[in-house]
Amino acid sequence: MLNAWEKELMKLSIVIPVFNEEATIHELIAKVVAAQLPAGMERELICINDCSKDNTAAQLDKLPAMFPGASFTITHKPVNEGKGAALRDGFAKATGDLVLVQDADLEYDPDDYMKLLEPIVEGKADVVYGSRFIGEPHRVLYYWHTLGNKFLTMLSNMFTNLNLTDMEVCYKVFRKSVLDRITLKCNRFGFEPEVTAKIAKIRPRLRIYEVGVAYYGRSYEEGKKITWRDGYRAVAAIIRFAFTD
Repeated sequence: MLNAWEKELMKLSIVIPVFNEEATIHELIAKVVAAQLPAGMERELICINDCSKDNTAAQLDKLPAMFPGASFTITHKPVNEGKGAALRDGFAKATGDLVLVQDADLEYDPDDYMKLLEPIVEGKADVVYGSRFIGEPHRVLYYWHTLGNKFLTMLSNMFTNLNLTDMEVCYKVFRKSVLDRITLKCNRFGFEPEVTAKIAKIRPRLRIYEVGVAYYGRSYEEGKKITWRDGYRAVAAIIRFAFTD
């Protein structure tokens, strides 16, 4: 039996920016297609290939035949512009009532979708962030990455007056109506602090929830892409979007 909120929220758009992920994309999509959703909720998968240099494009083009019951939108960008630009393209193509950000590697588990969607489906939230730091399993990797994430989250919170524990997390879910109210500009990993700053400024204040998610981080040898330079860019984005739109 669908409750009133489930009746209103009948479609989820899962936006997946992809860059050089030929080794993981089929396994990831299989998990996304199989992930449990609230009763009656449809899903569409929007894959944005950010001009990958490996065989990712060909692997993406195989997906509709591999998963014939799934709804796909696959776009191949002619120029690499970064995660933020790929997400903008994906958000523009989304037709769902809700939009979820999913990385193309295997660091995040689509089995967490129900947990992420629940606060919105129950009518408690407009935006939901995952968090790698509130109790769920995670792979032990880089101390300085964890410290950097916590510093960036603290700095972001100081300007937004939110009390997030993991601003940099991939897993974010938005009502599409929320994304329609903001204009995103950052092309690369500045997306995380930018979208956080902009949703914090919406009035009346949005209902933002945070739930613990599992995290299976990759090493650099396994393909991790973010570097210390992205940390400096994130600091610049936090300060920039605290004072401008």
